[in-house]
Amino acid sequence: MSAPACAGKAFRFTVDNGTVFHNTYGPDGTELCHETVAGPGTGTAEDVGPHAAEAATGVFPAGWTEKSGMGVTHAVNADSDTVHAFRTYETPDGRVGELDTGTLEEL
Repeated sequence: MSAPACAGKAFRFTVDNGTVFHNTYGPDGTELCHETVAGPGTGTAEDVGPHAAEAATGVFPAGWTEKSGMGVTHAVNADSDTVHAFRTYETPDGRVGELDTGTLEEL
């Protein structure tokens, strides 16, 4: 299995909901540090262990579970520098899911 195109790189991930992350991937793509630099949660950071694989040329789905229990899945298109991000989390009314899109800019 080849390493994802994001391996060993850092990106600004700007989400359509106004949140901005700095995502730094480890050299083989199995480590990710994401820091919220704008929007809700600004100043927070977490290291996670994404599972990623190339699904099609230049397209890498990656998923992980955060300490809060939030499940996150990204479909990264390295050719168009876009991401579809799906996350699920608990609310007082039960588990909900949200789909967002965003863009990547290499730092």
